[in-house]
Amino acid sequence: MKPTVDKETCIGCGVCASVCPDVFEIGSDGLAGVIGGSDCGGCGCCEEASENCPVGAIKL
Repeated sequence: MKPTVDKETCIGCGVCASVCPDVFEIGSDGLAGVIGGSDCGGCGCCEEASENCPVGAIKL
């Protein structure tokens, strides 16, 4: 599955990048983004990042 981050909703808290650093990063704009070409494997960290996003900016 391909994760996406809604940049208009994201507040740049960094939860996703700390939970799933192979897929998410905080960009130079201070907001989360998906690392180029990354997708969610079977590790479960994308789901955890999505569930823990305080503003629901991550969609899977």
